Amino acid sequence: MKSIMQVKFLDLKKVNEPYFPDLMAATQKFLEKGWYILGDEVTAFEKDYAAFCGTHYCAGVSNGLDALRLIFEAYKLLNKLKEGDEVIVPANTYIASILSVTQSRLVPVLVEPHPDTYNIDPQRVEVAITAKTKAILAVHLYGQLADMDALNQIAVKHELLVIEDAAQSHGASNKNGKVAGNLSNAAGHSFYPGKNLGALGDAGAVTTNDVELYETICALRNYGSHKKYYNLYEGYNMRLDEIQAAWLRIRLLGLEAETTRRREIAQMYSSGLVLPELKLPVEANYGKHVYHIYPVLHPHRNELQKYLESKGIQTMIHYPLPPHKQQAFSQWNHLAFPITENIHLHELSLPMSPVHTDEEINYVIEAINNFK
Repeated sequence: MKSIMQVKFLDLKKVNEPYFPDLMAATQKFLEKGWYILGDEVTAFEKDYAAFCGTHYCAGVSNGLDALRLIFEAYKLLNKLKEGDEVIVPANTYIASILSVTQSRLVPVLVEPHPDTYNIDPQRVEVAITAKTKAILAVHLYGQLADMDALNQIAVKHELLVIEDAAQSHGASNKNGKVAGNLSNAAGHSFYPGKNLGALGDAGAVTTNDVELYETICALRNYGSHKKYYNLYEGYNMRLDEIQAAWLRIRLLGLEAETTRRREIAQMYSSGLVLPELKLPVEANYGKHVYHIYPVLHPHRNELQKYLESKGIQTMIHYPLPPHKQQAFSQWNHLAFPITENIHLHELSLPMSPVHTDEEINYVIEAINNFK
């Protein structure tokens, strides 16, 4: 009898293992230095990550949700947004994107994605614009850019801000080579451990080319203060930890090679999967995917997931319930977004990480192709 291979969806210990010696050395240096909050490591990471994204400025913050929150709150202080303004958001995003809007006392307007890219549909965005619309929040879902050229053209036409949620898209680029985080007025990034660029805990950043916005965010993340005990604003405690910054600098060095491996695995899936009715992800012609997730759709998603589990293959669903069906947003529960609902009902995320082997991926492909 053929033995069952065990294929994890994501093995974070294995992903981080090649970096252990450097992570340990950085930890030792951090402990010996004795400086724990907003020190040299945060400054150095901000410089490194701004260079990676191609932006003038990067502010390290506590997590991806706080990154977006700080952008919205800073724009309110700069009189570019006010409470009650509408922000267009994808209907099929992770709930954190929408929480950043509602927690900033702004009004999210849900817009359906394009059925091929799963990212917000620019044509539907333009239809949704009202006199109260002041911003578009573009989420680069699963590692693929939203259509930023189209969204930016709409924004210029209607005098709107554009903000990127780049939590899942570290290093994704457009056809001109510009990278996620440098395709809008400002971008929020998450370095949650499972992300392509993952910390060893919660961490995030804001990137922008707007010095006034950057300086406002730097104060807001630190109790509204640039100088200790002197507070310009009613700020927050949303700082990036010094130790996480030290670790992120090390992980950033390996990101390009990891992204190359993710793309190799995606190509294996895309060329090898032939199961009828299985919808594979479409890579848009306007950019390069970084495959944070490899999402497939199947009409019998739940049965397929159980079958793969029986074969030792771990999968995940991103996401089982769309935001407008969540109890937290009960005021939206009556709304219908058929494209979004179809994605959430049928999406299954296959094993994807830079440490998966060809043998593991071929085993997954063979198992899926034999699903009845």
